[in-house]
Amino acid sequence: MNRYTTLKQLGDGTYGSVMMGRSNESGELVAIKRMKRKFYSWEECMNLREVKSLKKLNHANVVKLKEVIRENDHLYFVFEYMKENLYQLMKDRKKLFPESVIRNISFQILQGLSFIHKHGFFHRDMKPENLLCMGPELVKIADFGLAREIRSKPPYTDYVSTRWYRAPEVLLRSSTYSSPIDLWAVGCIMAELYTLRPLFPGNSEVDEIFKICQVLGTVKKTDWPEGHQLATAMNFRFPQCVPTHLKTLIPNASNEAITLMKDLLHWDPKKRPTAAQALRYPYFQVGQVLGPRPQSQEVKKVQNRPLAQKQASEYKVELQQSSSESKASTTSSRNHQQPLQQIPLPQAESKPGGLSHAKALGSENNAGGVGTGALKSGRRRWGQTVAKTSDSWEESDRSETSASNSKKPSLVNTEEEKSPKDQCPQHQEQKPLYSFSTVTKLPNNVKTGQMDSNLPGSAVIASLVTNK
Repeated sequence: MNRYTTLKQLGDGTYGSVMMGRSNESGELVAIKRMKRKFYSWEECMNLREVKSLKKLNHANVVKLKEVIRENDHLYFVFEYMKENLYQLMKDRKKLFPESVIRNISFQILQGLSFIHKHGFFHRDMKPENLLCMGPELVKIADFGLAREIRSKPPYTDYVSTRWYRAPEVLLRSSTYSSPIDLWAVGCIMAELYTLRPLFPGNSEVDEIFKICQVLGTVKKTDWPEGHQLATAMNFRFPQCVPTHLKTLIPNASNEAITLMKDLLHWDPKKRPTAAQALRYPYFQVGQVLGPRPQSQEVKKVQNRPLAQKQASEYKVELQQSSSESKASTTSSRNHQQPLQQIPLPQAESKPGGLSHAKALGSENNAGGVGTGALKSGRRRWGQTVAKTSDSWEESDRSETSASNSKKPSLVNTEEEKSPKDQCPQHQEQKPLYSFSTVTKLPNNVKTGQMDSNLPGSAVIASLVTNK
């Protein structure tokens, strides 16, 4: 880690802390994630989900993991630096995004997800905090600590993802969910981009299902039989609600956007489009140039600032050296005048390849030629090294020989079966997108297992029966 200088702390969480750093060699800004848990072997580090998934993912909309370093039993992930996350971008807005901006952000999210799913992984924790940005022009998916392989065998843990973006099948404790849970989260994020407020801000799992029913309406048994089986298994009865049309909640969305969000927010995961199918919806077929720009001005500024400072300092040194040499030459040979010499300009340094698009912590996009070397006892690296040694990650796992590229600073659980905190603390201050007079908790005088027909409105709250 002596090749990086830490500048400031960006965040701190249960499993690690994130710092902004700068490479001493290139001046490139990076995000360094230091895990709080200690790791006593290199194999233990390379088997982490975050590392295993990011080694295989190389995409413009997936955050880039540049290096993995184990030093004195501490594990460090070095990521591309990203300016902010999508939640921060929305929080700082004074007015709503234009639909063209929302379309481009949604397109990039779906492009990244399509690539991730195509390569056999699903994210399991899609939310605005895990989408890193350099302004609205460039968005990358980050934080793969909860990622799983699609081909891996169920059961999976039922406690994944932040509650407001959690799919119904996960809320109902399904153990066989898969990549459609990521598409549900995209539908929630897309609605939030239009309104700058969460669509389903439930304060518990039961309340989350109630919020979903208030918008989508009560799901019929014929529409999602598996969901009713899951509800029966946990003695839960769906609340009886009339659907609210998305257009009334999101009036600034076009009809094409409403169509896409409705399909992404299907109760039945089998009816949701895949990421690749969603990209072919009419919403994206409008002649607009979509995707990350080749290199935005914001990225160029971040990249060129340290290099320009370095070149300026070298130029001053060369000027001083040339001046001193000229004085010495004049003193030693006054009678032999030399022709004027042009002061040599500093050579343009080759820019490091890691900053094509500034990114942030939590994922991986490694360019070709990536290898691992043993630097000295107690220190191991995986990432951008010139020469391979006998300690390369290819030897420890010969079945995985591809590298990955792309992401932001954020904290995610990288341990095997742990999941993030249920609440999203950053969103606690936000007001819900809509409000209803219907209560979500039963009064004390109502017995469990019974329905109260006197409740107001068209919604009859179902009780959650517990086995005594």
